[in-house]
Amino acid sequence: MLTSVLKKSNLFSMKNWTFIFLLVSHYIFGQTPDYRKFDSDKSAKDSVMYTKLKTRMEQSRIGRQFYGFLFRDVYNTNALKNEINKLDANPFEIYKGKIIEKVTIRQLDIFGPTVNDTTRRGDRFERFLSKNLHRNTREGIIRRSFLLFGEGDKLVPQYLKDTERLLRANPSIHDARILVNLSETSEEMVEVVVLVQDVWSINVDASASGINDFRFGIEDRNFLGTGHSFLNRATWRKDDPYQPLGYRSIYTIPYIGKSFVTGQMSAIYERDLSQYSIRVSRPFLTVETKNAGAVELGYYKLREYKKLGNSPTDKEMVYQTGYYYSDLWYGRAFKLKSFNNNQRLIIAARNLSYDYKTRPEVRADTNKIYWDRNTTLISIGYSTRNYKRDVLIYGFGRTEDVPTGSLHSLTVGREETEFGGRQYAALQYANGTYLSRNHGYLYFLASAGTYFKKKTTQQGILSFQSYYFSPLMRLGQVQSRNFINLGFTYGINRDPVDYLNISGQDGIIGVNSNALIGDKRLTLGLESVLFSKKSLLGFRIAYFTFANFGLVSLSDSKLFSSTLYRGYGVGLRFRNENLTIKTFQIRVGYYPNIPAISSNLRLAFDGIQPLRLRDFDISAPTIIPLR
Repeated sequence: MLTSVLKKSNLFSMKNWTFIFLLVSHYIFGQTPDYRKFDSDKSAKDSVMYTKLKTRMEQSRIGRQFYGFLFRDVYNTNALKNEINKLDANPFEIYKGKIIEKVTIRQLDIFGPTVNDTTRRGDRFERFLSKNLHRNTREGIIRRSFLLFGEGDKLVPQYLKDTERLLRANPSIHDARILVNLSETSEEMVEVVVLVQDVWSINVDASASGINDFRFGIEDRNFLGTGHSFLNRATWRKDDPYQPLGYRSIYTIPYIGKSFVTGQMSAIYERDLSQYSIRVSRPFLTVETKNAGAVELGYYKLREYKKLGNSPTDKEMVYQTGYYYSDLWYGRAFKLKSFNNNQRLIIAARNLSYDYKTRPEVRADTNKIYWDRNTTLISIGYSTRNYKRDVLIYGFGRTEDVPTGSLHSLTVGREETEFGGRQYAALQYANGTYLSRNHGYLYFLASAGTYFKKKTTQQGILSFQSYYFSPLMRLGQVQSRNFINLGFTYGINRDPVDYLNISGQDGIIGVNSNALIGDKRLTLGLESVLFSKKSLLGFRIAYFTFANFGLVSLSDSKLFSSTLYRGYGVGLRFRNENLTIKTFQIRVGYYPNIPAISSNLRLAFDGIQPLRLRDFDISAPTIIPLR
């Protein structure tokens, strides 16, 4: 059946097979392709070109400064990889149980040095920016809100590793590393040095097509050196039929004191979203965290764009929904004596409610997602959590903490609605691990959940998500990784306005079409990324190729009888890890059979947030969403 679908879509044409072969030819697990012969001449020419250019420009002081401003040799990735591999075996184990005599916080300039090479110095302009136009996170904030240890404590190796990870996870911090030295006064005491490097915290978001259509925003991710984030943005579109003026203001406190509680206040008044909310939360940050929970209260108003059916003649509906929302949950982790230190049993309870003030018509069998409802859920889960340091996955050189482990969870509960009560049950299983013999990293998540009422299922879902990335491979003078993403989602007894889409990040990247909808979806994404050896103005450059495939169908048709939609393309990404701004991306895509788009060939320039790998912490009991 699938073969006939592929043939029908002309996927077997020589042109397409040539492109796909070039894209996936080195997805062989654990084997480094022999591209060196192919690239040797080009790499040698590039090396000679840069060497000659550098030699020529270094003959004058102005030339040296100009070359140093424009070009920068990216730190030796192999050396960085070796350093990180050494740290994966916990380097703090040999100091276990010793008394921490002194803790020193050493803050590096944001440009120039790294946690792996603190002797590097930025040029004069970079040092000026670091010293005069940037304020580092206050030392007192780091000591009070981030460190899991203090002077006089016994050294616990896991606490030091977790502290490194928590520091790196904060948006205002680029990288962190902890060093331990024996004290000069006693062999039973140690001195701990915490190396912290901030990012440039001011981020400006601006775009305009004229005096009557513009957007301007500014975000400080380290407001007054406190580590707090403060975002303000205004939008003006004079001819917008719905709402000309919009604004957004969000204030976030990453950790309140030593509690590791995060607080956030939001005030948003935009065309498609109005939100006034306050949220206080404490996740299971580390394996040692015993208590977690959250409280959220707010009012939300959304403009919905829905389409019934995927025919070009079907009209799009536009309507508003507005509701008061409350959410409260608490979880407790238990360490099981017969298991290892990274495994926990977690029990959690949650209550959430929706009280609609604006919505489309609802009935007992229609628009269930807009019912007034109060839901109580209880979950029991088992989690194993570990972390491995790596580089050049979704980042451009910073240390990345890759979660490895697994989780199992069972969620049950009851929902009271304006049309009576119903039960809910869900199961989830996830696993992520580095494959043996350096074959890369594989993650998958399987989920199943549904409501039950009078022995019938309502708004059910079966889903499977998986992603894989290859080992870091050398291709000539560049480093390369390959990525595979596979997703399957099956909706059970969903309402017509409650559907899936395979546009954008949900499947076919680079398009947004309301014709690609259904209650069943199968997607496959392939991407190859080459990380260049040079940077321009501090921005690291990565080249990528991609191919996306997707099937989607409504309840009255079979998934494997539907059209196989496709998208192919190439692009460039630019990112400076020392800045908080998004990754810039230029992408050219070819979409041979996407309905309701003006051209098969599309050029896009946009900003994207760096992706984060999923962790294995079990948080609030959740209704599995259809997405």
